[in-house]
Amino acid sequence: MQLSRPSLFAPRPGNRPPATRLLALLLLLALQAAAAAPAGSRTPEDSEWRQDAELPQGLLSQAARAALHFFNFRAGSPSALRVLAEVQEGSAWINQRKERKVDLVFTAELYNTEEGKARLGKCSAQVFFRNEKPRPAVNVTCTQLLERKKRQEEDYQLYRHMKQLNTPLDVVSIPDSHGHIDPSLRPIWDLAFLGSSYVMWEKTTQFLHYYVSQLSSVKQWKTNDDAIDFDYTVLLHEFSTQEIIPCRIHLVWYPGKPLKVKYHCQELQTPEASGTEEGSAVAQQKRIRLVTMTLWVRSLALLSGLGIQHCCELWYRWQTWLRSHIAVAMV
Repeated sequence: MQLSRPSLFAPRPGNRPPATRLLALLLLLALQAAAAAPAGSRTPEDSEWRQDAELPQGLLSQAARAALHFFNFRAGSPSALRVLAEVQEGSAWINQRKERKVDLVFTAELYNTEEGKARLGKCSAQVFFRNEKPRPAVNVTCTQLLERKKRQEEDYQLYRHMKQLNTPLDVVSIPDSHGHIDPSLRPIWDLAFLGSSYVMWEKTTQFLHYYVSQLSSVKQWKTNDDAIDFDYTVLLHEFSTQEIIPCRIHLVWYPGKPLKVKYHCQELQTPEASGTEEGSAVAQQKRIRLVTMTLWVRSLALLSGLGIQHCCELWYRWQTWLRSHIAVAMV
């Protein structure tokens, strides 16, 4: 019997096949490259960010307000609304697209506090501004300021108040022409402020932020389900441009459930309305009145040094006085 000769290409005992040696070499090179890479540069997405040495003025406060608008909307509780107290610390990163990530710690207080019982809570947040685009991405956590049971009781008390109204709510404006909010209408203001928080968060950019100036045309609708359903128009004051922007908001709310908000805002630069000539003329008149109000409020604030909120109140007082005197003259 003739013994077969071993193949020249057969692996000898104790030797690895060529493919195994190649795989081991590639793995070794990959480990060496990973060890040589600096910390914090594991992905291209992370490596493109650099710390923003010169923070734009007001950026940290802008990020804190955006975080609170988002927090208020997500909480869905008119009894737990919060407003900014003070930014304590923060830093920002910027990339080549001029987008900014902001990490910050700030204090916030309840929007409605009993006299002498103001409490501060701490919040931490990361806010991502997409250059000049609205609706910043927000991740925020805050310490509890109001016990959960008490918050639920206050929310349900507001809910019962709204449900027990004999007739559907129909309010002209809050506050009134004298800047006063009737105590019976305060729950409506708080609930509308809650819905407006969603709008203000969606419209916020690195450079634009908004305040609620006034509510008008508030109408509550009777529904077959248990939710509160009403429409209102809110006048938002944009701080940097001093523009007054009306937004029509449809809000659906039930205690303990997510808030539902739909809205449409009329910008001053809105093009001509489509439809009939009559409809276009009415829309044009509304825009003219809005531009007139904005210019009037801006000018008064600049000349007198008064705040925008105060100037808006004076505008509505003057409009009320003017309408009443015109009505008397026509009699």
